[in-house]
Amino acid sequence: MIPRIYLRKGKEESLARRHPWIFSGAIDYIEAEEEAQIAEGALVEIYTRSGDFIALGHYQIGSIAVRVLSFEREEIDQTWWNRRIAVARDVRRALGLLDDPQTTCYRLVHGEGDSLPGLVVDIYGSAAVVQCHSVGMYRSRREIAEAIRTAYGERITAIYDKSSQTLPYKADLGAVDGYLWGTSNHASQTVLEHGEKFVVNWEKGQKTGFFLDQRENRELVKRYAQGRTVLNTFCYTGGFSVYALSGGAKEVCSVDSSERAVALATENMRLNFGDSAAHTEVVADAVEYLRDIGDRYDLIILDPPAFAKHHKVLGNAMQGYKRLNARALSQIKPGGILFTFSCSQAVSKELFRTTVFSAAAIAGRKVRILHQLTQPADHPIDIYHPEGEYLKGLVLYVE
Repeated sequence: MIPRIYLRKGKEESLARRHPWIFSGAIDYIEAEEEAQIAEGALVEIYTRSGDFIALGHYQIGSIAVRVLSFEREEIDQTWWNRRIAVARDVRRALGLLDDPQTTCYRLVHGEGDSLPGLVVDIYGSAAVVQCHSVGMYRSRREIAEAIRTAYGERITAIYDKSSQTLPYKADLGAVDGYLWGTSNHASQTVLEHGEKFVVNWEKGQKTGFFLDQRENRELVKRYAQGRTVLNTFCYTGGFSVYALSGGAKEVCSVDSSERAVALATENMRLNFGDSAAHTEVVADAVEYLRDIGDRYDLIILDPPAFAKHHKVLGNAMQGYKRLNARALSQIKPGGILFTFSCSQAVSKELFRTTVFSAAAIAGRKVRILHQLTQPADHPIDIYHPEGEYLKGLVLYVE
């Protein structure tokens, strides 16, 4: 028997609205034949207090106790996984990503946005990189790999699991990254994004190897870069830098605290523009670097890592965003363009905008909002799960 979780009276309301999370405080009691059945990652059925079936999901220890896989009573078998991955693939086909010769990397599965909470799958050319954020997904990784093979056939030659850094650390699974299927003679591939070339290393890179969620925002930087002197802070592998130079920037400076990241940014610049690219790189803390840049730059990109992983540190995070933006806004050349982002799920669009407003007031500059940015369509947001809208961005014109 699949373990059954019964909710407290009235706690089924969010599930009736198809929200895919059940919090631990909503649980009344659990029915299982033996205690081992309710281990982290177990498949569980959810019932109302009065005994009506609501959903199926993966059990986990923590504030979010269950991530819902289905609101139907159905078997979660290989056929189910094949169907869910095929639907995700068809969404990307509708977006024109499956056969775009100019873009060979994209997100195939985006957690709750694809009704597969706790799972991320990115495609890099002929390789699929799987990242599990929950124990339930990790225990299903073989079925997930088989579903990817079924959906893509010969188009995929390797499936790599990169879950060791994203699983709950208390789960103590001893997860080791490695190939679920196939092997790659190279731990990296050169992929295309809007025709720009990038070397991606899924074994050693951050996340799955490349930040795919800024694809459309990088293209927007390209539109604004003509004739400008560009500063790309927190540059990682230089995505924004490549687009800026491709768009006709006069000069680009890439800054990151990681020597390896800066080396990769330089490699990507060389890959696209040769050795004579008008590009300088600086290994430095971006926040410190922004203390004294003068008015040298008239296009600045602020794309920091998540300052707030959860709500407990939100106050400190917002001070960090305010300080960072105030430094850039106070020094950018008159007529300059600022691209500023937050990838913290805990930070709402409204809170981010208010914080940037405060930074503009501190800097004493007149600022116009030109664009309000978000994640691309291959990082979809489940309409019942607004928390999935994690990436926020503003493009500002600074007088």
